[in-house]
Amino acid sequence: MEASSSLNNSIVNETGKMNLELSLFNLFPVKDVTVNVIPKTTVIPIGKAIGMKLYTDGVLIVGMTEIEGKKPYENTGIEAGDKIIEIDNTEINNTNDLIACVNASKGKTMEIKYVNDSGEETANMSAVKTENNEYKLGLWVRDAAAGVGTLTFYEPSTGQFGALGHGINDVDTYELIDIANGELVDANIVEIVKGKNGTPGEIRGSLGETGALGSISKNTGYGVYGDISDTFNLKIDRTKEIEVANRSEIKTGKAEILCELENGNIGTYEIEIQKIFLENNENNKSMLIKITDEDLIEKTGGIIQGMSGAPIIQNGKLIGAVTHVLVNDSQMGYGVFGDLMIKQMREVD
Repeated sequence: MEASSSLNNSIVNETGKMNLELSLFNLFPVKDVTVNVIPKTTVIPIGKAIGMKLYTDGVLIVGMTEIEGKKPYENTGIEAGDKIIEIDNTEINNTNDLIACVNASKGKTMEIKYVNDSGEETANMSAVKTENNEYKLGLWVRDAAAGVGTLTFYEPSTGQFGALGHGINDVDTYELIDIANGELVDANIVEIVKGKNGTPGEIRGSLGETGALGSISKNTGYGVYGDISDTFNLKIDRTKEIEVANRSEIKTGKAEILCELENGNIGTYEIEIQKIFLENNENNKSMLIKITDEDLIEKTGGIIQGMSGAPIIQNGKLIGAVTHVLVNDSQMGYGVFGDLMIKQMREVD
């Protein structure tokens, strides 16, 4: 037995939500479902492997270690995952700033301003002098991250892009990296590691030398976003512009994805939408998908790391992007709704 929906044809002028009442044969109501809707939006699906460089706001603490048998950080409240943004009223933008301030302290107590989940905090800490006459706090820190993923779409009317369909997390803290800015750069595919059940595969790539192709302004749980400045080197085909579907238009059944497995060659591969989680606005697991294309399965084993962001197209519309693989079944995974990606791109911080 199937439920039908009744939705008027009024024009949606702004991004928002719409309540649909599902009914059985339009006789009596079954349940109310809140559905995200977006105004008519057109984009160019890409599917190209791309490099990303992210720079943090301050320096991220990713670990701690003893220095000459001492723990300067002990009982300060500072933990891995926090960000140092200021020392003795001097702004800390990168690791070089941090090293300079710590060495200049000569072991005297410093006031450190840092950010955690509760907001800004301060702590006092004294660096320890090492055998090499350097001063250290015993903190492992990072101010940047880089990786390779898939560029999902480009919006010609605004010059903006969406990629990955999920956020970039720090490899040590596993938390979403809070960025100050970033760069979109070219990527060269070096090797395809085929996935198998229990072991995810991988697109191994290196960052190119062509310079920045765009700027990154957002790293969110629903993708990475920013502006493209070099459409020429990205070889963006403006004749491929299509509409972004609202989730209510997505159907179970056949669809296709675009992804680059060989440098300069973006392929089209068949998949199947098996389940649609219409009400899910909480994470990027919007659709359960299965790779059905024999050629793609032969090349990759299914969904592999680096394929995140591959645009999903159904009935001539962009419906979302690949986000996850199921570890116990490399041909199965999840995709995020296109309407969620557009809303994240539009959202003002």
